[in-house]
Amino acid sequence: MKRLSYVLALIGLLIALLLVSYYGFGNIVASVGRVGWSEFGLIVAWQLVLFVILGIAWDIITPAASARRAWVLIWGRMVRDAAANCLPFSQVGGFVFGARAVTLHGVEWHTATASTVVDVTAEFLAQIAFACVGLGILLARAPRSGLAVPIEIGIGLAVVACFGFIWAQKGAAPLFARIGRRIAGKWFDDAEERMSILQAELGLIYGHTGKLALGSLVHLIGWIGTGAAGWIAYRALGVPINFDDALAIEALLAAATALAFLVPVNAGVQEAGYAGLGAIFGVPPELSLSVSLLRRARDIIVGVPILMVWQFVEMRRFRSTRGRDAARPLTAKKAGQLDGPAPL
Repeated sequence: MKRLSYVLALIGLLIALLLVSYYGFGNIVASVGRVGWSEFGLIVAWQLVLFVILGIAWDIITPAASARRAWVLIWGRMVRDAAANCLPFSQVGGFVFGARAVTLHGVEWHTATASTVVDVTAEFLAQIAFACVGLGILLARAPRSGLAVPIEIGIGLAVVACFGFIWAQKGAAPLFARIGRRIAGKWFDDAEERMSILQAELGLIYGHTGKLALGSLVHLIGWIGTGAAGWIAYRALGVPINFDDALAIEALLAAATALAFLVPVNAGVQEAGYAGLGAIFGVPPELSLSVSLLRRARDIIVGVPILMVWQFVEMRRFRSTRGRDAARPLTAKKAGQLDGPAPL
């Protein structure tokens, strides 16, 4: 799987380079150069707003705990997206890193893992609804577009896959629990206990239907916010695009990147999606590629500091744990000297 991700990333990078070369590297750079610092600052600030919305959605579906605050899940979402957008891993790697980040701030491992799985499912449901919105706008703007039928088929398959994933987490729990125990048994002595705890946590989260519905609704608001981010980027480049057209581009692009979830940082997929979808709505490909470049720059500017802070917290945790482990034998030795028989 790791090799496949690297191969897909290389292919995607080549596609992106070919697109940029074909439409003119100079033209794209010149377009990006017209964006002022204030406009780019707004693009970055809007991404931070989206982090808050998405973190709140995660917090809603997570079981309540006195040791957790909403900012912990917001921070975990920031780490999740920063890892997916800046590191050479698939989106699955971002899920793992985000769950790990919240465990450093008092969230139990089973709660972090189960809530991540359910949050990803809720977000995927909202993403399907967002794709339907984009499809509706596409049919209204370009009813004869050749993309309509493939998108409709893709949305149908996504719905089936999503409900299949939910069934796998609930209805097929015993089968997957046995498989999980067998795999985890190679690394953990208490694998069976861990899997039982994780399955119980999943059942607890899925038992709150109202929270799941609210979490999905907040995720849909977040996806609409992503469409607004695309509109802001297009307007910063001087493209007079309507909000609903920008919304449709982002919605259909989100559907394409969801299908290519194994491709690290959506290499090539994002560039090809912007160029093709933008052309349908009357935007020259070089300007849509400029939007993609702005998005890459935003992800790096926002994501790198987040990852650095996360690694700092990890190192501090590691040093603290190592210090306690080193002190434990010395403490035990002193205790033995105090509790042992008195010398004659």
